[in-house]
Amino acid sequence: MTREEVISRLYDRFIKPTEQKKESYIGVEIEMPIVDLRNKAVDFAVVHQLTAAFLQAFDFIPTGFDEEGHVYSAVNSESGDIFSYDCSYNNMEFSFGKEKNLHAIHERFKRYYRFVQDFFKPFRYTLTGMGVNPNRKLNHNIPIENGRYKMLFHHLSSFSKYFYIPMFFHRYPQFGMFSSASQVQLDVDHETLPEIIDTFNKLEPIKALLFSNSVLLGENEDLLCCRDMLWENSTHGVNPHNVGMYDCDIRSVDDIIHYLATTSIYCVERGGKYLNFPPVNILAYFALDTLTGEYTENGTPVKVAFQPQPDDIAYLRTFKFEDLTYRGTIEYRSACCQPISDVMTVAAFHLGLQGKVRELRRLLKNDTTLYHSGYNAVELRRQLVRRELPSTVDPDALYALVQNILDLCREGLSERGQGEEVYLEPLYQRTENRTNPAKEMLRRLQNGESMENVIKSYAEV
Repeated sequence: MTREEVISRLYDRFIKPTEQKKESYIGVEIEMPIVDLRNKAVDFAVVHQLTAAFLQAFDFIPTGFDEEGHVYSAVNSESGDIFSYDCSYNNMEFSFGKEKNLHAIHERFKRYYRFVQDFFKPFRYTLTGMGVNPNRKLNHNIPIENGRYKMLFHHLSSFSKYFYIPMFFHRYPQFGMFSSASQVQLDVDHETLPEIIDTFNKLEPIKALLFSNSVLLGENEDLLCCRDMLWENSTHGVNPHNVGMYDCDIRSVDDIIHYLATTSIYCVERGGKYLNFPPVNILAYFALDTLTGEYTENGTPVKVAFQPQPDDIAYLRTFKFEDLTYRGTIEYRSACCQPISDVMTVAAFHLGLQGKVRELRRLLKNDTTLYHSGYNAVELRRQLVRRELPSTVDPDALYALVQNILDLCREGLSERGQGEEVYLEPLYQRTENRTNPAKEMLRRLQNGESMENVIKSYAEV
């Protein structure tokens, strides 16, 4: 395909859905680690028993089976809710069908969650609200046996092949099997799309203050949200435009399209097999005659030559913090899994502020606490995911800014008339105490509290 044809296909896939006038819906995805409180690896046989019981109790229909016949995903045809395991059987995910308000999602979440907890209790297992599984070093961090997850693990494990790229790679290719997120998708329209992406990109440092909850205990406890590092310093980040934040201003739809044209593709599907290959810029990919990809068969890589096809645009997958999807939504994906009692805070925060994006934009534009001080948004996020604030920041002024942002968010939710502003209360408490879930966990552990107690308290609904 020519450059113009690729650009046109990018527009059709990512931008055109935002032109369609539609009602505004909310989609929420909550990943949670499964923990054996006896300090043992999770027994997947127990997980499979739970899956069978859950599907029967809530009338979910299996949609995904691993190579041994175990169900790893299922859907409820009435609500559209999806029960699944993300990357491995150590990480459970509830993805909720689109809804008009957060209360409906929260009520269903609590029903599902309590069922799982009651089932796990005799085994001394629990779900908990942490962004990193506290038993990650004990668990069997192996991918679900299907083509996509095996391909993904193979891709992440290939970092040693990129010796020619001047970047730091961490040594956790299995990070998807022990990290958990809280994500929300919100419908967007064409008119405000660039403004939303650009403004929320600049909001990321504040989100680090509020939502950090992923610590590699015993290794790097200064880093309160290792989620950023795990994605950006993996093979997903070989092309940094595929991950993390935007390091440029987004002022127009053309800016979005041109940015998408700088991203890379790293897998396609042929004959029912996922083929992985070194990331290739999407424009360069369609200019090639042939490529060589590979899949794994019985643990052995199998190389396959293939030709790019126009429909391969569907396999272009980015992992931006503000990720434009083919559904006409923005997926906000930078937040760690939160303590279960605060499970709706991430969705409420984004929902309230997206309705106030112009006011939020003005607030950030006029700010001198973080911005206009020599650092851009990317640099500020990297500073504020750490345990100690940088010396260049005035803590009083910073948390006053956070308070103003929360007030604006509450106003946005209040105008919806659904009573959803109640979900912001934990964020006001964090702001008042100048803390977040990661800081609280470390404080409690340093005060001599047991890890088991912390796990249980973060599991309370």
